Amino acid sequence: MIKKLDKLILKAFMGPFLATFFIAFFVLVMQNLWKYIDDLVGKGLDFITIGKFLWYAGATLLTLSMPIAILISSIMTFGNLGESFELVAIKASGISLLRFMRPLMWVSLLLCGITFLFANYAIPYANLKFKTLYYDIKYKKPALDLKEGTFFTAIPGYAIKVGKKDPDGKTIHKVMIYEQQNSLQDNSIIAENGVMKTSDDKRFLEFTLQNGTRYQERGNAFDTSTEFIRMEFKEYKKLFDLSALDLMNTSDSIFKDDSKMRSIRQLNYIIDSVKNLNSTIITQMDKDISSKLYFKPIADSTWNKIPTPTIKLKKFSEAIPDSLKTLVYNSTMLTANNIKNSLQFSASELESHRSELRDDTIEWHRKLSLSLACLVLFFIGAPLGSIIRKGGFGMPLVLAIVFFLIFHLLNMFGEKFARDGIVSIFTGMWLAVIVLIPVGIFLTYKAMHDSQLLNKEFYYRSFKKLRTFLKRSVNILLKKK
Repeated sequence: MIKKLDKLILKAFMGPFLATFFIAFFVLVMQNLWKYIDDLVGKGLDFITIGKFLWYAGATLLTLSMPIAILISSIMTFGNLGESFELVAIKASGISLLRFMRPLMWVSLLLCGITFLFANYAIPYANLKFKTLYYDIKYKKPALDLKEGTFFTAIPGYAIKVGKKDPDGKTIHKVMIYEQQNSLQDNSIIAENGVMKTSDDKRFLEFTLQNGTRYQERGNAFDTSTEFIRMEFKEYKKLFDLSALDLMNTSDSIFKDDSKMRSIRQLNYIIDSVKNLNSTIITQMDKDISSKLYFKPIADSTWNKIPTPTIKLKKFSEAIPDSLKTLVYNSTMLTANNIKNSLQFSASELESHRSELRDDTIEWHRKLSLSLACLVLFFIGAPLGSIIRKGGFGMPLVLAIVFFLIFHLLNMFGEKFARDGIVSIFTGMWLAVIVLIPVGIFLTYKAMHDSQLLNKEFYYRSFKKLRTFLKRSVNILLKKK
């Protein structure tokens, strides 16, 4: 049965947690949107496409929103209880801080499990959909937007310039259209005015031009002799295919081999496969070299039985007869080139596999380290809140941001060092957790013993005692002189 004390702490925690989680999630999504804003603006994307983009991008940020939400909410919860002296009353009744934290420990473990399940199953799928959609958006041509005095070149093979547009958005003046059919022939249309509209199915742009001239070159693309045609018209209709402006529908299978698109089970399978493949490449490379170096398979004991030659030579070439030198040199150069090519090919293949293995291993550790970070940051936030005894979004939010920045920077630097081979993958991906665990233990110990670590009155009294001690020491030294 859940006791009243457990209900009290759970009720006090859930409100700040939900609020801070959605705030942190919203801030991270907006920051991510600002990162890709240049690729989204001017593409004429509908609300459904933008909604999908934000949905898939936001799903990948949940594992980062969860730790910061736990950190901030735990500091606020225990800070509020400390500020209202409820924490003092609980300790006075003989209940230890760890016992009081126990319900939230289980909640933090539950959130760790949820974060891991989401990172292992939902995020790979979201990453795949996000990367596919982003690829289509990035290479989508700008939306149809004819600006006055500017050439519009998004439609392949055409450059369209409108001198002036009426307020109705349809009537246009001083129209110039350049059309390139091949590298030798350029056609152009110049018209005084016209009307533009899109077809009912939105597939074509229709220009109805008036009082203009069409200049056309006619001939064979492989022959420089062309026929020039000049045609004046009172009304001329021109259609432009707008299918090139549509959003592509790229298949998900193009990006499925990325390490971020795999679960733990898939990563384990790929890591084992790559390791076995590397062993096979090394074994095959050794066989190839042995087949070209005939003396390599000979045992060392055999070499010891060969008598030492009595004739001393300054150069190896002196032992080769003149009639065989050309043959020996050519054979040696051919063997050396074959060995070099074999080693270069194998080294290139091994390096490619090592890079893939490193990326997969980093992603494997990331899923676990970010999940465990929820529990580590709770053991920093809960004792820190009980020490500062301040609620709200003031001091707790400042301290939470400081510790989260430390966690985030250590996480980024650790991954960077792991990718560059400066540290091992385990050390790099678990650097933030390794550094913050002692901090959590230290803060929990201080909170259990009612530390005045962040009490300004404590530092003021300590400074006052130090100043008094220094004054006495200086007076004693002056009297002795």
